[in-house]
Amino acid sequence: MVLTLKTTGRSVLTYAASICLLVQSCKQPETQTSNEPPEDNRFTKVVLTEGMDEPMEMTFLPNSRVLFVERKGGVKILDENTGEVTLVATIPVNTKYTNKEGRVREAEEGLMGVIAHPNYKENSWVYMYYADPDTPKHVLARWELRGDSLYESTKKVVLEVPTQREECCHTGGGMVFDKEGNLFLTVGNNTVNPRTGSSNLDERPGMESSDDQRAPGNTNDLRGKILRIHPEADGSYTIPEGNLFPQGTEKTRPEIYTMGHRNPWRPTLDSKTGYLYWGEVGPDASVDSVWGPKGYDEFNQAKGPGFFGWPYFIANNRPYNRHDLATDTYGEPFDVNHPVNESVNNTGLKELPTPVVPAFIYYPYGPSDTFPLVGTAGRSATGGPVFRKADFAGAPRPFPSYFEGKWLIVEFMRGWIMSVTMDENGDYQSMERFLPNESFVSAIDMDFGPNGDLYVLEYGSAWFRGNSNSRIVKIEYNAGNRKPIVAASIDKTAGAVPFTAQLSSEGTKDYDDYDQGKLTYEWKVISDGGVNKTLTEANPSFNFEQAGTYQVSLTVTDTKGEKNRASMEVVAGNEPPVVSIDFQVPNRSFYFGEKSLAYSVSVSDKEDGSSADGTIKPNEVAVTFDYVPSGYDPIEMASKQRGAESMAALNIGKNLIETSDCKSCHQYEQASIGPAYNAVAAKYPKTDANISMLVGKVINGGSGVWGEHAMSAHPQLSQADAKRMVMFILNMLETKPTVESLPLAGTVIPKVPEGEDGQGGYLLRASYADKGAGTVGPLSGDDFVALRNPSLDPQLAEIRKGVNLLTTPGTTFNMVGSGSYIGYKAIDLTGIKQIDLFVVASPRVSAAGGYVEVHVDSPTGPLLGTTNAVGQKNVGFGRPAPGEDIVTWRRKRNSQAQAKIQPTEGKHDVYFVFKSDKATPDQVLVQISEIVFLNEEKAPLEAAM
Repeated sequence: MVLTLKTTGRSVLTYAASICLLVQSCKQPETQTSNEPPEDNRFTKVVLTEGMDEPMEMTFLPNSRVLFVERKGGVKILDENTGEVTLVATIPVNTKYTNKEGRVREAEEGLMGVIAHPNYKENSWVYMYYADPDTPKHVLARWELRGDSLYESTKKVVLEVPTQREECCHTGGGMVFDKEGNLFLTVGNNTVNPRTGSSNLDERPGMESSDDQRAPGNTNDLRGKILRIHPEADGSYTIPEGNLFPQGTEKTRPEIYTMGHRNPWRPTLDSKTGYLYWGEVGPDASVDSVWGPKGYDEFNQAKGPGFFGWPYFIANNRPYNRHDLATDTYGEPFDVNHPVNESVNNTGLKELPTPVVPAFIYYPYGPSDTFPLVGTAGRSATGGPVFRKADFAGAPRPFPSYFEGKWLIVEFMRGWIMSVTMDENGDYQSMERFLPNESFVSAIDMDFGPNGDLYVLEYGSAWFRGNSNSRIVKIEYNAGNRKPIVAASIDKTAGAVPFTAQLSSEGTKDYDDYDQGKLTYEWKVISDGGVNKTLTEANPSFNFEQAGTYQVSLTVTDTKGEKNRASMEVVAGNEPPVVSIDFQVPNRSFYFGEKSLAYSVSVSDKEDGSSADGTIKPNEVAVTFDYVPSGYDPIEMASKQRGAESMAALNIGKNLIETSDCKSCHQYEQASIGPAYNAVAAKYPKTDANISMLVGKVINGGSGVWGEHAMSAHPQLSQADAKRMVMFILNMLETKPTVESLPLAGTVIPKVPEGEDGQGGYLLRASYADKGAGTVGPLSGDDFVALRNPSLDPQLAEIRKGVNLLTTPGTTFNMVGSGSYIGYKAIDLTGIKQIDLFVVASPRVSAAGGYVEVHVDSPTGPLLGTTNAVGQKNVGFGRPAPGEDIVTWRRKRNSQAQAKIQPTEGKHDVYFVFKSDKATPDQVLVQISEIVFLNEEKAPLEAAM
């Protein structure tokens, strides 16, 4: 028996790999010496499919097929030969957290990982790692996948990991097999993100989920680990020799290969050395503090089993400080030479393994002096493969020898791929950008396929929803004729019919001289309603007259017959909604401690009406107001906002039911003339087939299922409205987020959550998913206003010149030479009257001191103000006194440079230019720790020493 019905649809973006057999560039690549870097333009980025629903991990099957899984349970296969994506099964999974107070929100967990067995051709085995739908546990199970069918009767549960699902976050779920058939599985820490953004060390009763000593630091728990097991034919597993703890060792789990992980992601193995590599997501703290070091993400290497430090150490074994949350007191740093787990929640060994393995590559939010190429921004280390040419004998186009033994790593948030070189001992040597002009949107997995091409699985830009820009990208190396690089765009992707859109191939190019000016263009405009048009101009226009969803693709062919394509989706027949927030704040960049903030939200939609005239109901619009911690995890915020959006979308269906005649025959929970809606939800699983069938019954009527009474037809209802109603009914029995959306107008009260340091900001966001139009599905619109804390970290400045950043033993941000500067983009200066800079001119580095000029729009732009001059000052060492506010303590230790600001309206780029009449070009002027924008003039703080 097949697990679920399979459905097949043409991919939005397809690529016929069979073309490869016909063209010159798919011949065996030319010989290249290992020390000769290839030209970037010899790599071609090909989009295979897009528009997935939270893709998580992929694995490769024979005959150019890619198996991938989606978080909500979808198991799908992309056939590169045809470009088709087939849904082969839907695995029942949990996707919600429910805390002790009963609050429900979206979870990271679901269907998290997939891998095919190395002998898949013979045994058809695939392994998946998922969150059990009923019991708090993560499950590794095996199925047989033959063709496009996953057989439920073959399911074997291999391993289970007990978890908590009250609080976010971290699941892991990456898998890789070694040559001996051993399976490596990454398991996340399953622990709360502390508001401090540092290590989790909360031993207070009832706070077990906030103590990472009970999981990653526990030798007797599978969470926060990388496991190594040998799956057996009967569905069980054995323990291979050489794991961290020999079988039978008291208070240990023999499955553990490495421990001390926070959130290990995608693992890979070097086929030559056997070394294990993976990406590891770190905590959120943006600065060093009394808790310990700031947060770092890591790319790690294990040459064998070991302890990788979390929750006691991070980065290159930087220790956290002992912290008693019951008394809010701090102790000494943990000893890296003698790590001990003394937590009341520890069920394993007290003495932890040594030596503690430091991170291979590590980087904070701000710049890294050790690994400067990684840049600055949000961070989420994913992972990637180690290239060995021997793995691709006979492949049509493996990467050149230059990449032999290099580790290719991708970053989820920053969008780059790095090529990391190791020496003969496997130790870090250097890194360089791979395809520096390309960016990858939220890459959640990356690996080489059997054909030698590099595949990147991109999750897309928004959490907890399907994204039109999620996709599978293949990067091909072409040693001979190079494929065209295709760029396709359109000036309008949705609208009411009729509308005319301009198509553009601007940016399309070919790097071969003989192809210049000789490329041919073919646009295809195909709709689900039967439209099929071909246009052969480079930049044609097209009139969308018929409602429907269109796939618009551009295929470009060079003189050798080599083709490449790009594609996009256009929705005709539904104008996107317009959402607008009027947030009545004096400054749209900063929050200045206002007790309350008034706002109003307006929504208009060409087909649905507007919120002003009441045709769009308030409960159909999701409005959220959130505190944003200074170093925050965007996943946690997205889980709340996504909950509000899903409830608002379902409320549209409920409102349609309330205003129809449906309630004359149906009630929500009690049977009437017809069945109760919750009984309908219980009878019909939420599959595409059932949804289509029920939509037909709502519109056309029916009888004979629930009794003798016939169900009335509703031919006046559109397909979209009927589907909204059906979706509300089928979701009635599901666990729903317990998040309340705000009204369309009102007042919000900014509050700092318990345990926060108050250094964050606030985000007001409004979103509306419209009702669709006829057979055309819904479109969404949103607006937001983000008010950040007026205290800015210099390390997050987007613009800089003359900066010297030191990270040992602590972080110091030095301005070097008169005329050095840092700058921030798009700062609203409305109402800003003063800017304070907290700086130190330390005698230890012979700092010159100086003053600061504040300019707008450029370092030499209009001068808004100049600070007082500061001279040398000894800071010394120390910690805040018990109960003393750390921010005030830090500010008192610094010198305060204050600038009165000329009245300025609107947003500008703001530059802080550091000057001294005495400094040499290479001399440090000051170390800067903080920049504070003020909406009133304030006197300097009194010195504390």
